[in-house]
Amino acid sequence: MKTIGIRAEPKAVTFVIYDSDEQAVVNVEEIKIPAAFSWPEALKYVRHSILDILREYEVEKAGIRVTEASAKSGPSIERVQIEGVVQETFASSSVDAYYVGQISNISSRAEIPRDDFKRYVSGELEFDVENWDGMSSNAREALICAMGAVNA
Repeated sequence: MKTIGIRAEPKAVTFVIYDSDEQAVVNVEEIKIPAAFSWPEALKYVRHSILDILREYEVEKAGIRVTEASAKSGPSIERVQIEGVVQETFASSSVDAYYVGQISNISSRAEIPRDDFKRYVSGELEFDVENWDGMSSNAREALICAMGAVNA
């Protein structure tokens, strides 16, 4: 089964396609929002890009890593808006199931200890997947989220 995990930022969205049958990463990419777009156009661009990706990879289940309620610097409005658009995209797509997760929820679904989540993301702990060391922290979060989507 193919799953997708998503980690949004104010100007980009990182996604990982994971094949749970093969226990392998199929693709890691970043959707960069063009600076020339107005904000509504940027959100539309994210929505259409995600729909295209879901169709291209025949994704069955999905997950998105969302902002923690206790974020130290306060939530980024742009990131929260992108996360909302991604959630709506999942809801109106052909995916069989999806989830919205913060660290505790993602950890539980991916079957890793919650206390180890940040250690995996920082690279202190390693998953047995190709190019784990070469992934950014956002890609690692998206991958753990995709692994958790198996249990969505």
